[in-house]
Amino acid sequence: MPVINRIAGLSPEMTVWRRHLHAHPELAFDCHETAAFVAARLAEIGVDEIHTGIAQSGIVAMINGQGPGPVVGLRADMDALPILEATLAPHASRVAGKMHACGHDGHTAMLLGAAKYLAETRGFRGRVALIFQPAEEDGGGAGVMVQEGIMDRFDIAEVYALHNAPGLEAGRIITTPGPIMAAVDEFTILIEGQGGHGAMPHETRDPIPAAVSIVQAIQTIVSRNHHALKDLVISVTQIHAGTTDNVIPGEAMINGTVRSFAPEVQEMVMARMEAIVAGQAASFGVAARLDYAIGYPATINDPDRAAFAAEVAAEVVGPERVDGAAGREMGAEDFSYMLNARPGAYLFVGAGAGAGLHHAAYDFNDEILPIGASLLARLAERALPIAG
Repeated sequence: MPVINRIAGLSPEMTVWRRHLHAHPELAFDCHETAAFVAARLAEIGVDEIHTGIAQSGIVAMINGQGPGPVVGLRADMDALPILEATLAPHASRVAGKMHACGHDGHTAMLLGAAKYLAETRGFRGRVALIFQPAEEDGGGAGVMVQEGIMDRFDIAEVYALHNAPGLEAGRIITTPGPIMAAVDEFTILIEGQGGHGAMPHETRDPIPAAVSIVQAIQTIVSRNHHALKDLVISVTQIHAGTTDNVIPGEAMINGTVRSFAPEVQEMVMARMEAIVAGQAASFGVAARLDYAIGYPATINDPDRAAFAAEVAAEVVGPERVDGAAGREMGAEDFSYMLNARPGAYLFVGAGAGAGLHHAAYDFNDEILPIGASLLARLAERALPIAG
């Protein structure tokens, strides 16, 4: 079964929704205007229940099928990023310094399109839970929604989500069994020395050589403390120290990210960083403190649901455009919290050529809206068949 004809017919409407959301971005948990727009569309669509205010601005809406059965959850994220948009599109962000640079506007429009079709046709048994989530980019909104009890409150048995993928052929769909995206942690190292005149370094305890040495030593964790065939990324992304050329600063700061899949790897990285920071600080005569913040866990697909999702995707776009064993990547996703709570799968839908995610020139490809909406709708229909 290809893209659902009724959903293809909704493409202009989904595009209007998507571009409205793109022009009005909101960050983190402060997605109240976005949620109001979504709730209004859901009311027009005629879903059976709309529950708002979950994780501050999240929504769970329910559509009843034909008779009793389990509940399948379909999730879309709603939040934007703190980026100044550079697209110059007619629907570009109207809020300076905020933009939908990751396509969550498109994901929300896709789920609304699927909702409209499912509410019209009711070609399934049981119930479909439409989950509109804030704070994917910052704050772990999925985890908060799980903590607030949505899985038990709405009796969700399994859950699915998708993400657009610039650079992947438009309409191509990929997923994989098991881990698909990494756990993400953040580290900050604060170094305290003693500043002074740049011409008299012997009278100071310079934090800059200590910072440089710490950064170099951190790179050896991947190359010398970790199995070469296992996935681990440690990236230092910020070093800040000093204000002018002739003053040795008193402090320096290092910041970065760690991406991994296995808890034992995560524990090893934390232990090695503690040892490196303490040792390097002692050797340079400075004080240093490591703040290591554990973030989103790895996103792990249930193997059976991933295989099922790939099968459904093949019905929508054709088997030649689906890869059900595409492997994992080092990005992170807070949908991981939902997959930790219930079995399910996460998929990528190719968006074609264009600027990458989190880029100021990014814009969602509206041509893939009916593909994503059809995939979400068919996942629900196939998981909740009327017969059997």
